[in-house]
Order: sequence, then structure tokens, then C-alpha cells
Amino acid sequence: MRPADQNQTPTGADAKTASAPITIRAASSPLLTPELLQFLGELETRFGPTRERLLKARRDRQAAIDKNPLAAFQSGRVDVPEARTGDWRVAPCPKDLENRTVEITGPAEPKMIINALNSGANVFMADFEDSLSPTWKNILDGQAALHGAVRGELSFKSPEGKEYKLGAKRATLKVRPRGWHLTEKNALLDGRPMSASLFDFGFFFFHNAAEALKRGSGPYFYLPKMESHFEARLWNDVFTYAQKRLGIPHGSVRATMLIETLPAAFEMEEFLYELRDHASGLNAGRWDYIFSLIKKLRNRPEANLPDRSQVTMTVPFMAAYAKLLVAACHKRGAHAMGGMSAFIPSRKDEAVNKKAFEQVKADKKREASLGFDGTWVAHPDLIEIAREEFVVVLGPKPNQKSKPIETTLPRETELVATDLPGTAVTETGARNNINVALQYLRSWLAGVGAAAIHNLMEDAATAEISRAQLWAWLKVGRKLADGRTFTVELYETWKKEELAKLAADVPAASVLLTKAEVLLDRLVLNVDFEDFLTLPAYEQIT
Repeated sequence: MRPADQNQTPTGADAKTASAPITIRAASSPLLTPELLQFLGELETRFGPTRERLLKARRDRQAAIDKNPLAAFQSGRVDVPEARTGDWRVAPCPKDLENRTVEITGPAEPKMIINALNSGANVFMADFEDSLSPTWKNILDGQAALHGAVRGELSFKSPEGKEYKLGAKRATLKVRPRGWHLTEKNALLDGRPMSASLFDFGFFFFHNAAEALKRGSGPYFYLPKMESHFEARLWNDVFTYAQKRLGIPHGSVRATMLIETLPAAFEMEEFLYELRDHASGLNAGRWDYIFSLIKKLRNRPEANLPDRSQVTMTVPFMAAYAKLLVAACHKRGAHAMGGMSAFIPSRKDEAVNKKAFEQVKADKKREASLGFDGTWVAHPDLIEIAREEFVVVLGPKPNQKSKPIETTLPRETELVATDLPGTAVTETGARNNINVALQYLRSWLAGVGAAAIHNLMEDAATAEISRAQLWAWLKVGRKLADGRTFTVELYETWKKEELAKLAADVPAASVLLTKAEVLLDRLVLNVDFEDFLTLPAYEQIT
């Protein structure tokens, strides 16, 4: 049953209009002008209460998911039948978003922004979410760098003295604000932290929307971790208000929504419908999606997944998710964007690179053949590999939105069919989860949200899978491939051994490693499941 709270979703239309400005409690920035702080205060006053109601609705929904996942997910969309039956399409695509064959993503940091915009990718997504540790300095530096990038003025000089400048030909810029579940503790309204989503969006939009339009582009965004079309509706209301408030033409905003939660997979057309004036597509956020599946089905033992490395896009429930996403997008004239290839090339081991490049090629070939219009990569060396596979299918066309939709599509039951014959949980897989989670948490606490670990770019999404699997395996007493049961004792033994390896590698980081261990224990050993690792981790950064 859908929670009652979701039946009532007032936003700016019925909220009080008198708004105090946001108060900044930490070091400021020239960009945090009184006018911006007033605008941020208006956003939080108008839309903050609805955000809080929708977060409560997420929590309330878990009992229904535990009872009958399929019914719980399908019931969430019953109030908007026109999203599936109506004859509608999303707004026409802006010229600089027609070709999205290869998109590169990374944290909103000056060096990354310059390299990514110069990389030859069609689009760069500057990230304030999974790949950025949200220290106040990182947030302010990221916004300042984007302010310069929009104006073509950004430059950066490394500590070693190397200079980086923007080239004449640059990727189209998109920005990903933090998710609805996060707050910005340095920006207060009436003494309470405001929504991090509204802070990130409002900061960028206020300073850059008009400038981007003047330069032939626009304010383009990626929207993360939504769990219902009501959350998409809230974003649409935010966009509508912000455009009107600042005199920006309605529909200038374009947003691609990440389908990276299990509930969202059941509401893809509804997401597009709610944002139809502002939507530019859906993205298969594969890593967060796997994490969400573990989280949402955590009280159903049959949903316990094998080693992370075995949960690929070819397993049945992931393949069904991909096909349904492409169909939903192309039915409504939107881009269908493929998932991240997280491989980071080695400068020392060509054998590792050769094997990984072959895997990337196969992954991108699969996406292009399924009908995706483009894909994500984490490293510039993968751009041409990915592009080649799409060009084989696309030819000279910028996308394949006009490709006929498959008449035989997966049933929604396949989205929750998680039995994977021939797979297993192994000691190697469990140790890898412990090792990766410890390394990533140490990195995140140090202010680095994108960490190269074992030749993969790990971010919060991939680390979430690692810690969630450990929790789930302990909860059910999962049998390992060698016959042993995964127990707290085994976890403690293997954690101690992995810690010893990591401490030997980087002795100077021992304090942060100890903090990472304490945090991992909280995430893995607590009876209750922590919704996001970034919530307790955020308590420990300034």
C-alpha cells in the first residue's frame, strides 16, 4: 500500500512565501552574495517541508516492500495513470544535448572539470554527489570552478606547477546536485541545515543559468537517487519556481534522471511525465541500483546477492532493467543513457589494461545494441573505446531515439527475480568488500570522494554495494562457496588482516583508517540498516 503521506504533496504553490535568507556558519565565498542567500532561503522555505514528507514516505514504505515488493512498487504510481496511457512526449532536446554518445563524469573539482571538458567526450557531468566528499571547501571550490567554466575562464595550477586551461572545443556541461536525503550543515535556515539538493542546485542555477543560455547552452542537471515520481514532481516544481523567480524562460532547465533505485525502475514513465517540460532522459545508474536492490529487499532472504563482481548487467534482473529503461525513454522521446564503466587504466600493467578494455568494449557494444543513445565512462582513455562501439550502431546519427521499440519486453516481475544460479559468495569476494569499503571510507573522510582502488574508480555507490553485501550476508548467515558460514567472527578476522595490509601501505593515514574501521563496523554490524553510508560519514567531516 502506498503511504498516506504520498497522497499529499504540496510544494511551492501552497507554502508560505515569506522567506528568510540562508545563514552561513562557516567560511564564506564571494559567490555567496546576499541575493543568492535570499534565493536559497526561498527554495528551502517553499520546498523543504515537502522534501521532508517524501523522505518520511520512503521510510514508511519499507514495511510494504517487506511484505510484497512487487505490489509495493507498482502501487506507487497509481495516481498518475496518464503517464502510461496518455499521448505525450518530453520537451524537444536542445541542440547541444542531441549527441550524448559518450559522457564522462567526475567530481566538481577544478582540475577534473578542465580535463573532462577538454576530453573529447560529448558531455561532462560535474558531480557534487557520489564522487565528491562534501567538505565545505570542496563544495565552495566546486561552485567557484563551475562559475569559471561556464564563462570559459577556468584555469588551474597544480602543486607541481603544471597549468591546466580550457580548450576551445568543450563538452556540454551538466551538474549533479546531492540527493534529497542529504543536508548542507553549513547553510542554515532558522538554525536548521537546508537541503543539500536545493543548495547545490540553487547555487549553480542562480549564478549560471542566464550565462549558460547566453552562450548557447543551458542549465542542465542530473538528478540522483529518487524513489518516487512525487520526488520528480518536487524537482519540477523547483525548476518552475527558480526559472520564474530569476526571469529564465520556462523549460530552459534540462534534467536527466538517474534510475538508480529499485522503486524508480517501476516508475520510469512517471518520472518522465512529471518532468516532461524539463526532462532530457534517464540514465541506468547501475551501481547505485544494485545497492538499492540489496537495501530495499534486505528483509527477504531470497534476495541475497553473490559476490559483487558476479552481479553484471547480463544477469536477468539487470538485463530487464536496462531493456525497460530504453523502452520507456524512446516511447516518450527521451535519451536513454547507459551506465558507468569504472575501469581506471594502469600505467604499469598492460595485461590488466588489455583485459579491461575488452570488457569495456563488450559492455558498450551490449548497450548500443540494446538501444541506448549514449553511455558513461570514468576515464578519458575509455572515451574512444566507448564511442567506437556506439558509432557502429548509430552511424552518423546523434542518437537512436527513433529506433522502433521492442514489442516483447521483460515483465516487471523480472526486476525482483534475484535468484542467480551458478553464482556464489566467496572469501575473495568478502575480503574485497571489506578492503574496498575501508579504503573508500578512509578516502572520503580525507575529502576525496572518487578513489582509484584496484584499477576501478570507486565512489559512494560502489562502496555502498560492498558494505551492504557484508551486512546482508551476516543477517542471513550466508553460506560461502567453501561451505563455511559468513559470521561476525570471520568478518572480524578478515577485517583485521585487510587493515594490516592497508596500514602497511599507507602508515601515515592510520588515524583515518581507524575512523574508517569504526564507521564500517557501524554500517555492517548494526542490527538496523543505515540507509546511506554518507549520512554517518558526514557527521565526521568539516
